[in-house]
Amino acid sequence: MSVPFLLTASQMRRIRPHFPLSHGVPRVDDRRVISGIVFVIKGGLRWRDAPPGYGPHKTLYNRFVRWSRMGVFDRIFAALAGEAGEPDRLIIDSTHLKAHRTAASLLKRGRFPACSGAPRAD
Repeated sequence: MSVPFLLTASQMRRIRPHFPLSHGVPRVDDRRVISGIVFVIKGGLRWRDAPPGYGPHKTLYNRFVRWSRMGVFDRIFAALAGEAGEPDRLIIDSTHLKAHRTAASLLKRGRFPACSGAPRAD
């Protein structure tokens, strides 16, 4: 059961202080689960498409939802961004942008006359 991506020990040390305390039953391996969450989100996958080495997809999903609602990931991102300082340049990568599924139909209906050359249909 290999996994394609695992956070390093130093990466885990940097983000572990932001994890909530475990109450009662110990959590499953944080490194494996957080790595699975990163893998799924980075790849734009469905939760059920996560490799089995990360554990049950339901565990990944539940941890992501629960910690998102608690603001854990917001705190991690803020702390990591604060450590980095001001960027010297801004790079915008559009490879991960998705068009809304109705965008093409709006062009066909003339909702964007400047783009399509068609008269606007009101």
